[in-house]
Amino acid sequence: MAVDLLGPAEIRELAARLGVTPTKKLGQNFVHDPNTVRRIVAAAGLAPTDVVVEVGPGLGSLTLGLLPVAGHVHAVEIDPTLARALPETVARHAGPAEAGRLTVHRADALRITAAELGAPAPTALVANLPYNVAVPVVLHLLAELPGLRHGLVMVQKEVADRLTAGPGSKIYGVPSVKLAWYAEARPAGRVPPNVFWPVPNVDSGLVAFTRREPPRDDVPGSAVFAVVDAAFAQRRKTLRAALAGWAGGPDRAAAALTAAGVDPGARGESLTVHEFAAIAASAPVVAGGAE
Repeated sequence: MAVDLLGPAEIRELAARLGVTPTKKLGQNFVHDPNTVRRIVAAAGLAPTDVVVEVGPGLGSLTLGLLPVAGHVHAVEIDPTLARALPETVARHAGPAEAGRLTVHRADALRITAAELGAPAPTALVANLPYNVAVPVVLHLLAELPGLRHGLVMVQKEVADRLTAGPGSKIYGVPSVKLAWYAEARPAGRVPPNVFWPVPNVDSGLVAFTRREPPRDDVPGSAVFAVVDAAFAQRRKTLRAALAGWAGGPDRAAAALTAAGVDPGARGESLTVHEFAAIAASAPVVAGGAE
């Protein structure tokens, strides 16, 4: 049967039947525009062999769009009511064949593991992410799922801009560098508020990414991220000063920076992920921190 995407009337009827009221705590803004769903699915560039992990499927709008084009969908939903209802919604609007290629995980995407997701292993992330956890969810899944090769996520427009910003930009910062450690990211369009229920007070943005090998293989991501966190903790400070606590003093920070070929008088917003990795690899002291 043809997949019947959810429109505004279907979304509200389904929410009423389930007794679901969108909550700000869970960042729930449900897409009710079929054209937006089609646009997201098309921009994701999925192959029939792709196994998608979708975070926060909610009432199932995007899930219904993904199933006809992907080999399998792992839907990770923290809300128990929504998690229980999703298979029935898919069966009703897409048919039993599509429902058979859906696995629903009642779990927190910030803590879910590759073992918990199980087989088939995800190769793509496509999701309308809750605004309040978007960046940590993307970073966690990239770290936890090495087979995740590409993805497309919808996030708050401001977050999308930060994730795709380059060195030298005023909005370049911790999210920009940490995502760059795992993948090449690019903006993939703006999404207006009126395609959601309830209507958010900000625009959303699409971020596409393609995984690449880390800039260096002689230093772990956690070590690089410790440098990044310290460098941006006080943006106006030079790296010599900003990294003093991390390196064990300003002189040791300057030595690590010089060894990495980085000017100790530079600031974090001017550095590439490769330069942050070089600092971590050259440091005499590497202090804690993870993604």
